[in-house]
Amino acid sequence: MKLFVAIDLSPITETIIKKVTEIALKTKATIWLVHVVQPDPDFVGYDVGPQTERDFIAKKYQKNHRELQQIAEGMKGKGLKVTPLLLQGPTVETVLSEADKMDADIIITGSHGHGMMYNIFIGSVSKEILNQSTRPVLIIPVRD
Repeated sequence: MKLFVAIDLSPITETIIKKVTEIALKTKATIWLVHVVQPDPDFVGYDVGPQTERDFIAKKYQKNHRELQQIAEGMKGKGLKVTPLLLQGPTVETVLSEADKMDADIIITGSHGHGMMYNIFIGSVSKEILNQSTRPVLIIPVRD
């Protein structure tokens, strides 16, 4: 089984990883652990903007990469086959296209459990993945 796990590195990530670990140990699954970063359009390619802003964004991406690697190493320590991926692009579209490229059996993500007003104004990544995916989706509900 191939699990495509999209995480946002927020406080709910720990709960999602625990559940994915449980599933993967039972099914001997291969895991792609994915975090998608959405750069400000002005900074795509790092070719514009003051150097201090480019440096700030580069440090943020490096921090995200380190966190993702640490999570993956912890899962590998439990005997799981995990490949961490830090991807850049629009979150929903990137998750769906990469899951297709990896021929994932299921996409797993979490839901913060925000209320209706938040979802109206901000939106819900997990809801959009569920609505647009042609693959099975498991949403792990977690409260912040």
